[in-house]
Amino acid sequence: MKKYKINRYEYELIENYKDGFLLDEVINKDTEYFDPYDYIVGDWAYGKLRLKGFCDKENKLYKKENDITCVSQYIKEYCAYECKYFILKKCK
Repeated sequence: MKKYKINRYEYELIENYKDGFLLDEVINKDTEYFDPYDYIVGDWAYGKLRLKGFCDKENKLYKKENDITCVSQYIKEYCAYECKYFILKKCK
């Protein structure tokens, strides 16, 4: 997959459903808040990009609600039906 430099870190785009990834939008929306997360999931609702951080189990911020293995459940339950979305994985 393709890698992108987004502010302070390099990320690999591991999923891009319906071409939801727009680099400029992510760069503008990204903040230091996402620095400790292993993944950033972005989804589009009503023309607006929402971002959420997810973790591997080894991450000190790990909780069940931000477990990357549950990302499909998050998309199904908290995102608009059939919305555009993407998943970025932080390169280590």
